[in-house]
Amino acid sequence: MSRFTDHVVLVTGAASGIGLAAVRRFATEGACLYLADRDTGRLAEVSAGLAPVGRHRAVPFDATDETAWAMLADRIAGETGRLDVLVNNVGNVSMRSIADTTLTQWRETMAVNLDSVFLGTRAMLPLLKASGHGVIVNMSSIRGIVGGVNAASYCAAKGAVRLFTKATALECAALGNGVRANSLHPGLIETPLAAAFFADPEKAAKRIAEIPLGRIGQADEIADAILFLASDDSRYMTGAELVVDGGMAAQ
Repeated sequence: MSRFTDHVVLVTGAASGIGLAAVRRFATEGACLYLADRDTGRLAEVSAGLAPVGRHRAVPFDATDETAWAMLADRIAGETGRLDVLVNNVGNVSMRSIADTTLTQWRETMAVNLDSVFLGTRAMLPLLKASGHGVIVNMSSIRGIVGGVNAASYCAAKGAVRLFTKATALECAALGNGVRANSLHPGLIETPLAAAFFADPEKAAKRIAEIPLGRIGQADEIADAILFLASDDSRYMTGAELVVDGGMAAQ
């Protein structure tokens, strides 16, 4: 398939997990990619492994840094003049009780999971408008829809991403700038970020038993959903949330 031939795509958190699976899929479908991540070594390795070699740009990047977003927007404007797809994928997981969560930890969770989405959207909207068919895919979680024990800060951040996405979609529609925005809500996915969930075999088995489809999701399955939301296949969707969780949120 070549749904993204010559499309300019920016993915944050691109060096591992869901972000890595997404950039590999975008590359096979013809996209010109900006890969943003804090892991500079891994980022360079990923970029070098994408075909065609030399077409994709690795950007060492802190998605919580307002200045970094402004600099990246200026770079993309100078190099391509537009952005077709923004995937706000960077995130972290905080599993602490409310009592054990410090204000610093709360703010860090908000900065990585929520502030990064706001900063990226604000910085890239002019470039998305310039494409004439810009798309934003914001990575939330089923914890942005249903709560979880010892996950208050994470739930709060991901729930805010869900509603921020809806507000973005409505604002863009009102402005008539051609930009669509949707949020994606994965369940338990086998990625480095989720490795701690599988460290204890007994606990891992219990978690798997709670998933109606009876297995852990794979990063490639979330990448499929990202590409769907980013493509014209979802052209009549904006302000929506797409849940890909093996049925967990349906219970």
